[in-house]
Amino acid sequence: MAAAIEPIPSGRLFGLGVGPGDPELITVKALRRLRESQVIAYYAGPHKHGNALTSVESWLRDDQERLPLIYPVTGRPPPPPFDYEGTMRAFYDASAERVAEHLRAGRDVAALCEGDPLFYGSFMYLHDRLAEHFDTEVVPGVCSVVASASVLQTPLVYRDQTFFVLAGTLPEADLERLLAETQAAAIMKLGSNFEKVRRVILRLGLGGRARYVERATMANEQIRPLAEVDPAQVPYFSMILVPGERWQGE
Repeated sequence: MAAAIEPIPSGRLFGLGVGPGDPELITVKALRRLRESQVIAYYAGPHKHGNALTSVESWLRDDQERLPLIYPVTGRPPPPPFDYEGTMRAFYDASAERVAEHLRAGRDVAALCEGDPLFYGSFMYLHDRLAEHFDTEVVPGVCSVVASASVLQTPLVYRDQTFFVLAGTLPEADLERLLAETQAAAIMKLGSNFEKVRRVILRLGLGGRARYVERATMANEQIRPLAEVDPAQVPYFSMILVPGERWQGE
């Protein structure tokens, strides 16, 4: 009688937060999982290397397979009738299937994510589709909010102050209402939304506290006064922090 063929166990999926850009800001655990994995999956724009891959490339082995997941659309979405939501949903479905092929073959896959995988992280779309079907581990990373505070050398909040994280893509009226309700904030996803966000900040009288940084911890990091920022040159990887009022002590 022929011996039974042992099934190949599924590989493990690692969602790795690789930090905000500085290669040294990856955690020890994420680095260990990165080095253990046979396949390295990463998102990137067309004809681009991808920030997540760039930040960890010096840690990779030559024998690890790279699995690029190339976005069909980057930057400002095309206007209707282009179905942006449908296009991105199909892309994430296809990306998850490509990763699943490796997992079903028994290969561990490290999915890279700038910052933290579950804080506005691109890994969440793989997690939503695969975590119920494969052994999955998420390794947290240094997110862009705390990285920006670090390079700006500004505390975010004191004592019992409230803190909001807001997307610059919100409508202007919503941004103004939410910023008026909190004592400190981080506004992400600036890019083409920068001028709208700056208008709101100035109307609320927060211009003196607002701090701008782009590509925090990366080699091309830039810190500028809010008034000197050219809206046409603001990249996606930029942030405005409005720190809480400094506590003077009792």
